[in-house]
Amino acid sequence: MQKLFLTFFYSGLSPYAPGTMGSILAGIVGFIILQFFHMNTLVLLTILITIIGIREIDKYERKSGTHDDKSIVIDEVVGLWIAFILSSATITQMLFSFAYFRLFDIWKPSLIGKIDKDVKGGLGVMGDDMLAGVLAGISSALTWQAWQYIIS
Repeated sequence: MQKLFLTFFYSGLSPYAPGTMGSILAGIVGFIILQFFHMNTLVLLTILITIIGIREIDKYERKSGTHDDKSIVIDEVVGLWIAFILSSATITQMLFSFAYFRLFDIWKPSLIGKIDKDVKGGLGVMGDDMLAGVLAGISSALTWQAWQYIIS
């Protein structure tokens, strides 16, 4: 059950770009949630998954002796959903959020990279993606506003 959760339904076991595969699945699931439920549902799920994720990653790391295993993608789920929450839920903004999130998650600029390198355990694994999600959400919202200004 832990593996199912941490790899987000085994998407993190992809031999090619497991973080991107986990993000794609997170985007699809987030989109579906927002089609049938209020944004508050995604907010509450994100908080719940963050809390459980930090604890389960801590357990996994103690047991395996590895930090930030590539197959763990539950952090990508949380990060992308944070971006969705901050940017709004139009399909265009979700696509912007996805693109910015992957950019910040891979590039790891500034504080994102510092968290990734210096913070250990579940909080470190989740923290850099959470901050990447915040920056992606803000960037998506700003891009959307700029786009609306240009086309009007």
